[in-house]
Amino acid sequence: MGRQIDLSGAEIRADPGDGSPPIFLPRQPAASPLLALDIGGTTTGSSKENMTLKATGGGSYKFGDDFRQKLGVSLDKLDEMDSVVSGANFLLQNVPGAAFTHMSGKRNSIDISPDNLFPYLLVNIGSGVSILKVTGNRKFERVTGTHIGGGTMFGLAKLLTGCKSYDEFLQLSQKGDNFVLDLVVKDICGELACQKQGLSTSTLASSFGKVITSMKKLADYKPEDLASALLSAFTYNIAQISFLVASLLGLRRVFFGGSYIRGHKSTMDNISYALDFWSESQMQASFLQHEGYLGALGALMSYGDPRDENLNLEESQEENSHEAAGPTDVTSADEHNDSNIFPYLLVNIGSGVSMIEVIGKGKFERIIGSHLGGGTILGLARLLTGCSSYEEFLDLSRRGDNLAVDLTVGDIYGERGYPKIGLPASTTAASFGKVNSGKLSEYKAEDLAAALLNSFTYNIGQIAYFVANLSGLKRIFFRGAYVCGHEKTMDKISRSLKYWSKGEVQTTFLCHEGFLGTLGAFWSYENMGIDGLASHEVIREVLLGAPYTGQFPSSPLTPEQENGGNTTAEAEVERLRRDNAVLKSELEWLQRENAELKAKLVKSDEAATL
Repeated sequence: MGRQIDLSGAEIRADPGDGSPPIFLPRQPAASPLLALDIGGTTTGSSKENMTLKATGGGSYKFGDDFRQKLGVSLDKLDEMDSVVSGANFLLQNVPGAAFTHMSGKRNSIDISPDNLFPYLLVNIGSGVSILKVTGNRKFERVTGTHIGGGTMFGLAKLLTGCKSYDEFLQLSQKGDNFVLDLVVKDICGELACQKQGLSTSTLASSFGKVITSMKKLADYKPEDLASALLSAFTYNIAQISFLVASLLGLRRVFFGGSYIRGHKSTMDNISYALDFWSESQMQASFLQHEGYLGALGALMSYGDPRDENLNLEESQEENSHEAAGPTDVTSADEHNDSNIFPYLLVNIGSGVSMIEVIGKGKFERIIGSHLGGGTILGLARLLTGCSSYEEFLDLSRRGDNLAVDLTVGDIYGERGYPKIGLPASTTAASFGKVNSGKLSEYKAEDLAAALLNSFTYNIGQIAYFVANLSGLKRIFFRGAYVCGHEKTMDKISRSLKYWSKGEVQTTFLCHEGFLGTLGAFWSYENMGIDGLASHEVIREVLLGAPYTGQFPSSPLTPEQENGGNTTAEAEVERLRRDNAVLKSELEWLQRENAELKAKLVKSDEAATL
């Protein structure tokens, strides 16, 4: 019958708050020790015995030959997603106190009845992020994922801070202040306008957005502040995508697991607050006591399981996979008219991203926004490549190869990819996931630029698709200084929307009235019913509602602030100078763009005459 594991009576015999305390199995015979591994893409082990171990994770395939040849250990490889779900279900059904919430620094255990567990959403944060809908034991579906995960945070952290381990990065973030680099609402419109609009002055508008107007270089920033900004940027993004997916599936219970959580309080607080913010307190983030060991636990459960044959990575692609792309051609501008244009989603890409549902002329409502926008791309680009403008950044990206720093599914699982869930080898698993050195000089600026453009344009496209899907919209218009007139950016966003929507959502770019571009249609503001947007909604259009409340002030309050919050005349003058510099830069950019468009129109007229 083989070796088996007895899970009955499982319990935690230690303080649940002490990291990952051991799970006691009182009925498991001591004479039959069992071992299972969840091997990541960069993990190795050691042994002096010839033995066979249950193993899961991409590393079981990547390092399988090394284990056999160098350590004398054969790996019985199990499917990673099956193992992760089995491990989560084991904890939730058999171990009291295994699940908890973590909000505002407070940890609270939650009791979940095994009879009322399913369905739930499991967000597994590894190098990338996999999002699974779990409906029962061994019953689940990988509904989507994102390439911006723990590997992205750690890869960028190595480059920006020089940290050598993920734990070191987390320790740095604890001491830092993201407000030094992040653009908040008050930075855009001032306190008075925020009060009139009913907006929080400390709402995050654009991660790394302050870098754009700063004269500082990477060496001028503290590693702690850079780490704090990275952690905020990506944990909020993961929480937002999780909220959108849960909403689309009609789920209210969301569990977060994976080795990149590490029981880190700020990580859990960020995710919890963000999910609560986006869901208007209708969803609650829950965490698992042994979140980094779900795969290993699932592999351990497989001992003596007669259904082991169902855990093979090489199974054919499941019909319910949501990851295959099915692009179709973009609808031409000639198909637009006033009668069929509404409703649609308008995505404005500025320093951050704002998404507005337009249902008719003069009838629109801001739905949601993202703090990862053009300001984030250019801010990080300036720190990583030293570029001085968005145009220079795009030029660098054209000459670069993102695969020099991005981790693909093939890098983890081999040339066959992960067919069971429909992920070909070429799929990006983790942006910046290949970065293994903290020395910027070892990487080409062109490759870093290409990776930045890929990661954030695909993220914007994914979020836009989810928002459109949630609102029942089939048409998306993009506009904004960071997209219009830039073919490379428009091409990336178009590819992203085609991938995520399987060609079902129409992508159009709105820049100048009457001008038609090669990648999409450009439509009239007036015809689209938003000609009053700039005058009526200028504040809300650029403010993105990303969930940061400023619980940790960036610096001590001045005496003037303590006595009523009034800024000094010197501070106001400095703010006006910064605003003037930004406006001047934007004006120069618009003048250049206008000249380019005129030249294109002249060439078009000449061609038509010929």
